[in-house]
Amino acid sequence: MSAVAYEILHQDALGKSNFSIAVIEDIDHDSGVGAFWGEVQTNIHKGLGCVGGVTSGAMRDLDDCAPEFQLLARRVVPSHIHNRVVDFGNQVEVLGMVVKHGDLIHADRHGAVVIPEDAVGLLPAAVDLMIRKEAVLLEAARRPSLDIDALRKAFTESSRIN
Repeated sequence: MSAVAYEILHQDALGKSNFSIAVIEDIDHDSGVGAFWGEVQTNIHKGLGCVGGVTSGAMRDLDDCAPEFQLLARRVVPSHIHNRVVDFGNQVEVLGMVVKHGDLIHADRHGAVVIPEDAVGLLPAAVDLMIRKEAVLLEAARRPSLDIDALRKAFTESSRIN
């Protein structure tokens, strides 16, 4: 990784919200042979306000990564590799997900998705609806008396919530 590109990468991370996610497309011909993400990079990025990273490459040092720093990668490998940042702030594609600089991303241990700008305002109501519908199903599922009739009734009740 060149020193100039490295400095630009981290200067841009400064001053962002504490909810920044670094998205890195590994463009090597054999992506994921070595890892960019590990103990050093997770601690550096966490210190600069990032909460996680998503890459089409690899990660390593799982037990030594910065606490609470979330990572999604193509694979886990035992070694880093000589990394070189060739560009920053442009559109990338990571495992089929196209990301532009500044996109809103939801990521957790199950995966990542870009949330379209026009959907952001709809999220609170959609999440509330999902929670209320699932609550009916979970309540039924956790009863010791759950049977197929009770499950059908719970699905019917859940489907009527809007």
